[in-house]
Amino acid sequence: MRLGVLDVGSNTVHLLVVDAHPGARPQPAHSHKVEMRLAQLLDEAGAVTPDGVERLVSVIGDAVQAAEDKGCEDVLPFATSAVREATNADEVLARVKAETGVDLPVLSGEDEARLTFLAARRWFGWSAGKLLVLDIGGGSLEIAYGIDEDPDAAVSLPLGAGRLTSGWLPGDPPDALDIRALRRHVRAEIARTVGEFRRFGAPDHVVATSKTFKQLARIAGAARSADGLYVQRDLSRKSLEEWVPRLAAMTTAQRSALPGVSEGRSNQLLAGALVAEATMDLFGVEELEICPWALREGMILRRLDHMPAPGV
Repeated sequence: MRLGVLDVGSNTVHLLVVDAHPGARPQPAHSHKVEMRLAQLLDEAGAVTPDGVERLVSVIGDAVQAAEDKGCEDVLPFATSAVREATNADEVLARVKAETGVDLPVLSGEDEARLTFLAARRWFGWSAGKLLVLDIGGGSLEIAYGIDEDPDAAVSLPLGAGRLTSGWLPGDPPDALDIRALRRHVRAEIARTVGEFRRFGAPDHVVATSKTFKQLARIAGAARSADGLYVQRDLSRKSLEEWVPRLAAMTTAQRSALPGVSEGRSNQLLAGALVAEATMDLFGVEELEICPWALREGMILRRLDHMPAPGV
């Protein structure tokens, strides 16, 4: 069957269309993505602005039409931190439902971490042993750890690259004092969670998902996206530590010229790098591997798990 998953995130609204059935690997068939940076369309009270709501309704409507055009039998929609934390979330969700027909569930941060962990576990398999999974989104950082398909520990912290950039790094390039203040903030937030994970012992394999980690790995020398899903891509803490001061000295335009860095996310790359560096340091990670699957694939896999296998 053909399924669509509609991810309303802090940076993008992304429809991923896959061909899938229970027991088989989901095969991507189409991707429809709009960078609308919903997390930046909030007023001082934390509410999505009227223009932001109009834009969101329009973008979701276009995604629904794209899913219909591609023959999706069903669409799995969800929203993450930007909608979850908006003070007018109920109003936004009601408008979306009334004007597009989409009943948009809002995932908790822990749900995000658990579904991303499921995707990583299925990608790497049981032989990967105890997994530590890291994901830096636009609004939050998710961390999950475990040996099964459901993690033993899962947390979500308000350390997304977009959120931190807009709140802490106004300059272009940012001021050194602002960078230092953000670095302290990020490390203090992450340090509060380390003990919760350490009691489970050291992971056998550390993996990372998200566009931020993929871009950091690419500028540090990992293979291009065009080389395919199955090429192993790694990121070492040593390389990241070398890149952070270089990113700090660059303007947004200069970062967008780096290999694999999109223009729309180049302004967020430094904040994302500070979060990645802090997480690897505080969790004692020397090297991690990039996982091609993440939250959207986790949603699809969970849906397939609840469908009967062919012939049953």
